[in-house]
Amino acid sequence: MSRPREPLTILIAARDEEGQVGRTVRRLREAFPDAAVIVADDGSRDRTASEAEAEGAVALRLPRRGKGQALSEAEGAASPGRLLLCDADLEGDLAPLVDHDADLAVAAFAERRGGGFGLAKAVARTLIRARSALDAREPLSGQRALSARARDAVFPLAPGFGCETRMTIDAARAGLTVSEVELPLGHRSTNRDVRGFVHRGRQLHDLLLACGPLALNFRGLRLPLLGWTVGLHEPIVAAIGLADDLWTGPERGFRAHLRGGATTGVLKLVAVPLYGLVRTRSVSGALLVGLGANAVNQLDTRPGRALKAYLVAATVLRGPRRLAVLLLSYDLREMAMLGDAGSNALGALLGLNSVGRLTERGRWLAIGALAGLTLLGEKRSLGALIERTPGLAQLDALGRRPS
Repeated sequence: MSRPREPLTILIAARDEEGQVGRTVRRLREAFPDAAVIVADDGSRDRTASEAEAEGAVALRLPRRGKGQALSEAEGAASPGRLLLCDADLEGDLAPLVDHDADLAVAAFAERRGGGFGLAKAVARTLIRARSALDAREPLSGQRALSARARDAVFPLAPGFGCETRMTIDAARAGLTVSEVELPLGHRSTNRDVRGFVHRGRQLHDLLLACGPLALNFRGLRLPLLGWTVGLHEPIVAAIGLADDLWTGPERGFRAHLRGGATTGVLKLVAVPLYGLVRTRSVSGALLVGLGANAVNQLDTRPGRALKAYLVAATVLRGPRRLAVLLLSYDLREMAMLGDAGSNALGALLGLNSVGRLTERGRWLAIGALAGLTLLGEKRSLGALIERTPGLAQLDALGRRPS
């Protein structure tokens, strides 16, 4: 017996789809007259949003953030119930998809048009099989019907073009039913030209990021954790931080972690200074490594904040900077996060470099300053202080997306 039908909302992510999105919205409204249609305009430079509104859709005018984040913003604006996800250039009838009883029903195109050599699709299939043991025919299909249960399990989506692949993984790992429904659909295909290969290169890039560890940022967007890459410089502390990223609880701050007992936070509080003691063979070195890791971690509450602080300090202490500069681009654009793996490893790097650069007196002055910063962070928000301080506030906001 099929489950009772919940209210339906249709979500469309669109960028520069003037001349196409209007037709798509009109067809969907004719096919599903009781459904609301929300178009997430992902930074279009044309009249995409206006065209969608003219056909009766609600248009969200967003800064360009990529498909996954655009759909996540649209889902946040949707009423409770089922969802139908659809590309802006779709041609065909999606009613069989919506009528399917699976928690996640994915449209499989009956006929292939255009495309490349199938590399992105093969990688997506492999990632789905590795992460969920599910064999998928159409891992990249943007035409998907979700029950309310599936919606709760997969949103917010991974960013970029990896959102559909990670959606399938999350639904399967949550024990939900996932089915593919072959339909005679059509859409604008990419060809084997420069533009097509650039698009598929972005797909591959986004797929790999989307299927790794993810976490929620301060906006509630789900982003890849890339801080583990700092393990190229400091693998031990990065591994300790990654454990905290993957299995952390709700505790924040020294006191909360200590009251929490045997948590990954307590492991970090003990293991990082101990590692510093082994590396430097000095109490001051252990304190610098531990307090440095905590200081950078305290600043990792807004995009780019921790990396900017690290780069300033690393310039003075002659620490490694190339990887931090590369990560800063992703962090500022909210396409990735450092997480504890990255912020703790970067802070530990600063602590280790300071041991060789500072005199004994300089070390203890630095320890006092870092200890004061830690105590201040236990009582007040360092981020709020930065945002209220002239000069620091402007530097902190430099390069960051507007709220």
